[in-house]
Amino acid sequence: MNLDDKKAIVSELATVAASAHSAVAAEYRGLSVAQMTDLRRQARTTGVYLRVVKNNLAKRAIEGTDFACMQPELQGPLILAFSEEEPGSAARLVKNFAKENDQLKVRLVSFGGQLLGANDLDRLASLPTRDEALSQLLATMKAPLDKFARTVNEVPGKLVRTVAAIRDQKQAA
Repeated sequence: MNLDDKKAIVSELATVAASAHSAVAAEYRGLSVAQMTDLRRQARTTGVYLRVVKNNLAKRAIEGTDFACMQPELQGPLILAFSEEEPGSAARLVKNFAKENDQLKVRLVSFGGQLLGANDLDRLASLPTRDEALSQLLATMKAPLDKFARTVNEVPGKLVRTVAAIRDQKQAA
């Protein structure tokens, strides 16, 4: 790989890292080519930037970004996954793929400029997607209005039920 190729990779990775929400670094030693191809295909469909990069190039690329905290820990054969659309998408992808393939081992997780442990992958993966978060927000905003409408509707409903009970009593007598 010549110097121009290395510069292109560093600039591409730096651009992605500057706009990414979170990053996951996992050791891929032992995965077959078919498994890596499947992982890359899943990454494309979920909006995750996935790349195998030499650690020295990765360190240069993430310098000055929120993921600079990962620099000292980048060692060994790692695959980098950056969440471009949703904060938890890379973590969900790696977590789901690691369930099926024991060879993929999570080494680093970074979110919000902080280096998290590999065991924090589950917390990051459980973050809701954008659509889920919006639906939760709308449900929370809508709940008081629904309760108010039910309360207002209950007054005439209770009156109708009371009148019907009195009518039934008179008919039975």
